[in-house]
Amino acid sequence: MSQKYKRVFLIVLDSVGMGNAADAADYGDKGADTLAHIAEHMTDFKIPNLVKLGLANLKPMAGVTPAEHPLGIYTALNERSSGKDTMTGHWEMMGIHTTQPFVTFTDTGFPKELIEELERQTGREIVGNKSASGTEILEELAEEEIYHDKLIVYTSADSVLQICGNEETMGVDTLYRYCEIARELTMKPEWRVGRVIARPYVGMHKGEFKRTSNRHDYALEPTGRTVLNVLKDEGFDVLGVGKINDIFVGQGITKTWHSDSSVHGMEQTIDIAKIDFTGLCFVNLVDFDALWGHRRNLVGYGQELERFDIKLGELLPLLKDDDLLILTADHGNDPTWTGTDHTREKVPMIAYSPSFAGGGEIPERDTFAALGATIAANFGVKMPEGAIGEPMSELL
Repeated sequence: MSQKYKRVFLIVLDSVGMGNAADAADYGDKGADTLAHIAEHMTDFKIPNLVKLGLANLKPMAGVTPAEHPLGIYTALNERSSGKDTMTGHWEMMGIHTTQPFVTFTDTGFPKELIEELERQTGREIVGNKSASGTEILEELAEEEIYHDKLIVYTSADSVLQICGNEETMGVDTLYRYCEIARELTMKPEWRVGRVIARPYVGMHKGEFKRTSNRHDYALEPTGRTVLNVLKDEGFDVLGVGKINDIFVGQGITKTWHSDSSVHGMEQTIDIAKIDFTGLCFVNLVDFDALWGHRRNLVGYGQELERFDIKLGELLPLLKDDDLLILTADHGNDPTWTGTDHTREKVPMIAYSPSFAGGGEIPERDTFAALGATIAANFGVKMPEGAIGEPMSELL
């Protein structure tokens, strides 16, 4: 098959789920529906570009009128892997079926043996060691860290070990070194977290602490070769925007851009759309999840979608007939749900190219890996050994 699209833009709206996962009850998430519940709490929800591509046709939302003639091809994707975290979702998109979920320490904190070894290797006494909001734990413990040389370690509902560090007193390089130590320690199966995250901040006193954009994720390497690897091996461009490089630990990425926010990530994507390349531009927009979903802020989440929609409106006119845009998500994070965890949900898949004769709904897929398989088929590369997923022929 000849290559249909020269450039594919795959944009992940991190955590923008659409409910109704068949196995949601197994995760305590029956009834979770990120998009529907956000729409219910928005007044005059303005997402015209998402609407014209077909989002409201795919997912009914209160106060949002479906497009009469949607421009996009759309469906729902189901997650086959065990878990509902960022890495599992993104890895599955590129062909990896994860059967063993990552370890979480939400209810217990990290084991005494792990904390003691981390203290020994960093030379600092650890405070925190609980599941907490990143902003709240700074208010509680940052002064202790700054003025008494302690080290804030905490987790969340995700499989993460997070370490805070003041950029002025600890320094970003020292914080990163501590995270590298933690990443090495958590390679043990019983302590195997998906990510160790450096959380730098500024400010010296309560009320003025603010996290910075120098966050860095130390993820586990993918458990197998992905579509990204084969694209790179065959000489195609694989451009990562936002957390993509961290999620895949640089594997299969030819060039990467760090984003300060989701709006910034879209601005970078818009700039990339103005340059010539052949291959995949893979984008993660994390603010939906990090700033609003985990903090259970419905209106903030909805407003972030509105800001995205404005940037989407700037991207669409830059697309050429041989470009393909795909919008999707990696899991849900329903702000109405109990706790602060991700939610097990189906995710939308909306594809658009100026070359489409028209839009409409296509059959639901049973794995996110339909995305990577479609991209591989477009570029004529062979799926990695052991990879899952079948191409969406309707896009090719």
